[in-house]
Amino acid sequence: MAEGKPKLLIVEDDAGLQAQLKWAYDDFDVVIAGDRASAIAALRAEEPAVVTLDLGLPPDPDGTSEGFAVLDELMALKPDTKVVVASGHGARASALTAIERGAYDFYQKPVDIEQLGLIVRRALNLHRIEAENRLLAEKAGEGNRVLGGLITGAPEMIRVARTIERVANTNVSVMLLGASGTGKELLARGVHEASERRHGNFVAINCAAIPENLLESELFGHEKGAFTGAVKTTEGKIEQADGGTLFLDEVGDIPLPLQVKLLRFLQERTIERIGGRQHIAVDTRIVCATHQDLEAMIAAGRFREDLFYRLAEIVVKIPSLAERPGDATLLAKAFLHRFAAEMNPQVKGFASDALAAIDGWPWPGNVRELENRVKRAVIMTDGKMISADDLDLDNAEGSEDEALNLKSAREQADRKMIRHALARSEGNISNTARLLGISRPTLYDLLKQYDLQT
Repeated sequence: MAEGKPKLLIVEDDAGLQAQLKWAYDDFDVVIAGDRASAIAALRAEEPAVVTLDLGLPPDPDGTSEGFAVLDELMALKPDTKVVVASGHGARASALTAIERGAYDFYQKPVDIEQLGLIVRRALNLHRIEAENRLLAEKAGEGNRVLGGLITGAPEMIRVARTIERVANTNVSVMLLGASGTGKELLARGVHEASERRHGNFVAINCAAIPENLLESELFGHEKGAFTGAVKTTEGKIEQADGGTLFLDEVGDIPLPLQVKLLRFLQERTIERIGGRQHIAVDTRIVCATHQDLEAMIAAGRFREDLFYRLAEIVVKIPSLAERPGDATLLAKAFLHRFAAEMNPQVKGFASDALAAIDGWPWPGNVRELENRVKRAVIMTDGKMISADDLDLDNAEGSEDEALNLKSAREQADRKMIRHALARSEGNISNTARLLGISRPTLYDLLKQYDLQT
C-alpha cells in the first residue's frame, strides 16, 4: 500500500478502464471496485477522500439504478466523501440528479484523463479544507457562547453558528429548519444581531399561533376603517421591522392566498396595508423557520414553490439536542444557575444521578423540554442538589447512527464519552479522568488524538 498517499476509490466495472484510471493516478492510493458490494466494503475499509463512480454498474450496466443506489449508500455512510460520477453522452440529466443526491461533480464519457484528474484533485483539496474546518470547530472548546448567547460545546452546533455568522451581513433570506425546541428564534435573533441591521428592530411572529383571518393584518397592517374594529391605522410586522429583521416562525402555516402577497413583497419590496392603495417601500430582511417538510407541502400543493425559493436562499439545518453530545449538561447547568437565582437560591447543583439521567435522556422536546424540566426541578426540590427524581427522568440511551466501520464506531463512542465527562466536570481534567476511569496521561493522549480541547 502506498503510505501517506490520499485514498481514491474507483467504482467501475470495465476492466480496461479500471487499469487506465489506476495508471493515471500514481499520486493516489487507488482502490478498485466493480460492483456495489465491493464499493461499500472498500469505503468501510479504506475511507477514501474521493470516489469516482460509473452509474452504469451490474446488474443494471445500461441504466443508472445501481449507480444511484451506490451513491445513496456512500452518502449515508460517509457524507464528507467527494463523489465524482460518470455521465455518458446524453446523460447530463442523470449527472445533475446525482449532484442533487450528494455527488460533488461529474465527468463525461469517454474519459478525458487530464480533465478528470483536475476534477479529482480539486475534490481532494476541498475534502482537506472541510476536514481542517471540522477540526477547528471541534477545538472551539466546551461551553462556548456563540452568536452572543447560544451555549454549546458541540461541533455540530458551532458549525451552525459559524454559517449564520458568515451570512449575517448579507441581505439573503435565511430559512432555519429544525424540530420544535431547538432554538430557532434564538438563532434568528443571532442573524439579526450579527448583521448591520442590529440597530433596527427584530420583530418575531409565530404564523401558527394567529388565526388565518387575522394573520394578513398582523403582517401587512391595515388602514383605519378597513374592516369592522379597525378604529385606527396600524402598521404590520413587516413595516415595524423596516431597517431590521422580521422572523417568521412556522412559515409553513401561512395560508396560500397570503403566500401570494408575501411573495409580492419579497419581489418588489413594497407593501399595501389592508384597505389602503398606497405602495409603501419597506427594507426588511426575512428570516423564517419551520419544523415541517416544505418540499412535501410543495408537492401536495400547500406551499408555493416560488415562495420557498425566495425564503430559502440560505437553508440552515439545526441539529436536535440528542445530536449534540455534552450540550444537554452544559445547558442544564446554565438553566439551573438562572432559575435558582430567581426562584430557589438554596439549590446549588445537580446530583450525580441527575447528570447521568440528563446525559442519557433523548430529549424529544429538545432545549425547551430541558429548560422546562430544570425550572420545575428548581422550584419543587427540597434539597440543595437536584436529583434524577426531581427531573422526573428515566435514564435512557438514544439510538446511534450506523458507524462506517469498527474504528469509527470506537472513535464515536470515545468522543461522546469524553465530551459528556468534560461537560459534567466543567473541564476539570482530574475529575474527567476519574469519571472515565482512566489516568490523566491517558486522558491527555485521547484529547490530543481526537483534537478535543478543555
